[in-house]
Amino acid sequence: MNRDTAEPQVDGFPGTRAKEWVDYHQSTAALSTYVYDFVWDRTAPAEGPFCTDVDGNVLMDFTSHVAAAPLGYNNPTLMERLREFDLVDPLKVAGQDFYVAGGHHLPESQDVPGPAGLMDRLTRLTEHYGMDTVFLSNSGAEAVENAIKVSYDVSGGAKHGVTFEGAFHGRTLGALSLNRSKEKYRRHFPEVAGIVDVPYCDDRTCTPETCSCGFFFGAAGDERESRLRRKLDPDRGHLPPEEVAYLVVEPVQGEGGYRFPSGAFTDEVAALADEHDLTVIADEIQTGLGRTGEWWASDHSALEPDLICSAKALRVGATVGREELFPDEEGRLSSTWGAGDLIAAAQGALTIDIIKEEGLLANATARGRQFVERLEDADRAVVEDVRGLGLLLAVEFDTKDRRDAVQEAALARGLLTLGCGHETLRVLPPLDVTAREVDLGADLLVRAIDDAA
Repeated sequence: MNRDTAEPQVDGFPGTRAKEWVDYHQSTAALSTYVYDFVWDRTAPAEGPFCTDVDGNVLMDFTSHVAAAPLGYNNPTLMERLREFDLVDPLKVAGQDFYVAGGHHLPESQDVPGPAGLMDRLTRLTEHYGMDTVFLSNSGAEAVENAIKVSYDVSGGAKHGVTFEGAFHGRTLGALSLNRSKEKYRRHFPEVAGIVDVPYCDDRTCTPETCSCGFFFGAAGDERESRLRRKLDPDRGHLPPEEVAYLVVEPVQGEGGYRFPSGAFTDEVAALADEHDLTVIADEIQTGLGRTGEWWASDHSALEPDLICSAKALRVGATVGREELFPDEEGRLSSTWGAGDLIAAAQGALTIDIIKEEGLLANATARGRQFVERLEDADRAVVEDVRGLGLLLAVEFDTKDRRDAVQEAALARGLLTLGCGHETLRVLPPLDVTAREVDLGADLLVRAIDDAA
């Protein structure tokens, strides 16, 4: 496959082999959230956003595996460096019981870094927030679980957590208690007590006087205040600040619909966190590691997180913060594998290196802007909004049925996208996507919109 000339080619989807693979997989798999009958053939040609399924269809993947494959398929730099890895067994070690090294040299001098090298890189990427400590785990949900566990521990007994309407933080039990997106993520499950929610202001032009989302409120002509400020007010509120263990926020909401916050909203959250000394957890699982054109989506706003949760693009889970926030007693934090997965740690560390070396933060900004401009050609009778930050992109439609029809029409043309929220289509090209590939993907999506109009 020549990435410079490759284009999607679909002869029928799903094909016969894909149906066979899906049937075989589903014969033993618990029901889960599979969006397409897309079966990637890992032995077939694939590079960047282009991949091949088991029936030989060439597809353009503008999902990047929900941001978990930030460099797309078979990034040549990453593949070359991983070839140097002399595979051993076990590849996973008990990370909180044993250490792992790659010979006699310290991590900074190793061509293929392990968990220690990954943690070192993460502290460098978060040093502007004063962060110097990392707890590695297996997934984003575990990263969130450990962040709230750390926050409850350091609070000395505070019983409340603050989350936001539309939030999604994972599918483990503690994280489920923070979710406010779809009801199916929470129903029938026991919940952590004391979780309070407030609106998430997703109109980027919003001011306290013009707010329509409900975060800022008050009579016309009066000085308006935020719901969160009222809740925390010692005279009028019902949420004593000293009883708040943490405030957890997505700098851009993902599953909730790619909702980009207003500056007034993030300014107010940051001000209240500072005023009341609240521990702020930034859930950067989908938005972090360069996706928005900065290392962290928090970098675009006044938010000053105390803890950052990362995963997906990192290939492992990570809870990053200042040393004084973490328990000083052994065993208070633990994980079965503790990110002792040697290959995953190496992939995460090398991904960070490649994003730096190849200038992919700037590329994400430029290519994201290009995509939004190209979508100006879309049918505005059905497209309500096109928005983005770097390569975290969203197209919102007039109805959910329209969104779903466009998603299917795009697939028929060979473009993979994903839904989120209610009427929104999310677009996540790899961070090294080229101008040609953005033009090609945008053109396919515009045609799909015309097909579904």
